[in-house]
Amino acid sequence: MTPMLDIVFIMLIFFIVTTSFVKEAGIEVNKPKAAQATKQKNANIFIAIRSNGEIWVDKQQIDVERISAKIESLLAEQPTEVVIIQADKEAKHGTVVKVMDQIKATGDNLRISIAGDQ
Repeated sequence: MTPMLDIVFIMLIFFIVTTSFVKEAGIEVNKPKAAQATKQKNANIFIAIRSNGEIWVDKQQIDVERISAKIESLLAEQPTEVVIIQADKEAKHGTVVKVMDQIKATGDNLRISIAGDQ
């Protein structure tokens, strides 16, 4: 009985350590349709932009000036190479560009991907 409990605890530790947690934006947006959309691997930071200009990261609404700091804290928790922007199809282009600028200010090694419906 004791060796079986040891194995169960070792398996539990293994699954906890190897689990990847995705930081969802926290809201649903109306993404535009995309004919050539592809899935991104290893992406765990999502930024959602609503049609009224609200920006959401990790289930929290934040100002555009604070995006860089928020991404740095998320990267410290779990490093990634890709940040995905989920912009509503009615979102203003200027807001999306400001968000992209803040992401690029975080680091040159980050790639930005804009999500669309497939």
